[in-house]
Amino acid sequence: MTQKIPATVVTGFLGAGKTSLIQHLLRTANGKRLALIINEFGDIGVDGEILKSCGIEGCPEDDMIELANGCICCTVADDFLPTIEMLINRPNPPDHIVIETSGLALPKPLVKAFNWPEIRTRVTVDGVIAVVDGPAVAAGRFAGDPEAVAAQRAADDALDHDSPLEELFEDQLSCADLVVLNKLDQLDDTARTAAEAAIGAELTRAVKVVSASYGAIDAAVLLGLGAAVEDDLDARPSHHDDPDADHDHDEFESFPIALPPIASPEALIARLLPVIEHHDILRVKGFLPVMGKEMRLVLQGVGSRLQHYYDRPWGADEARDGRLVVIGLQGLDRDAITAAIGGAS
Repeated sequence: MTQKIPATVVTGFLGAGKTSLIQHLLRTANGKRLALIINEFGDIGVDGEILKSCGIEGCPEDDMIELANGCICCTVADDFLPTIEMLINRPNPPDHIVIETSGLALPKPLVKAFNWPEIRTRVTVDGVIAVVDGPAVAAGRFAGDPEAVAAQRAADDALDHDSPLEELFEDQLSCADLVVLNKLDQLDDTARTAAEAAIGAELTRAVKVVSASYGAIDAAVLLGLGAAVEDDLDARPSHHDDPDADHDHDEFESFPIALPPIASPEALIARLLPVIEHHDILRVKGFLPVMGKEMRLVLQGVGSRLQHYYDRPWGADEARDGRLVVIGLQGLDRDAITAAIGGAS
């Protein structure tokens, strides 16, 4: 019997550090042939571009496949399954498949897809890895106490609704075989203890939690878990297990903004911060040209925590067009946000 190709699902909320973790995984793969499937929520595939520009030896672009403008958990039949079949039917199939879900994806529906007859006998889910934003969790962003949440909602009219973000967080942890508490460099001992306690309160079974800065966990730790997750679904409860419950992402929306060359990263951040503060923006990410610079600027942010760096020179024939994706709760005032940032939709 032919040995099944293992697949690893990397899940986690927006900006938790999934892409950084995969970049380090690629650097430490020690010759293992990996194929990457990258899912984006939005029109511009920023995470895929970051990985393609990583410059890691043995990481060819044709081994990276991007599923853009949608959520894997909602499009398994249309997009994901044909992609998996294409990979495993190659003359030289990969040793391991790594799937980065969008920050809005539920991992369990994706794992269920591995029970489809077309791929069940040829691929197995080696493990689900949940990447957690340590500072966000330490700050109590996902409260596990329903009574405390109810009291908070009663005291604040703005919270008088269900929290889809909390449910996503819980579902990602419930499905995980390994949890990575990321951004350890931003946590003191008290915050780390709080984050670990919050994670532990959501885990429904014995799951190892490891800590990392910048997603620096080696491939030897991440790959080879041998969990056969597709055969263990009953042990992974989900808020969306009800077969009659609809799952969509009407709570969220994303849109791109075109930007001209900026004077400096600091100038753009100064415009972004008040916009993020006054609108329900969860995440921003994109590529930007900077006046007087030959390098492309990458900007990523979760809430008001914004990071930027130069990743590579602009290509000689490449249009130096700035592009930023804004992801937030449904109902964003796109015109006001675009005008305040200084771009065009």
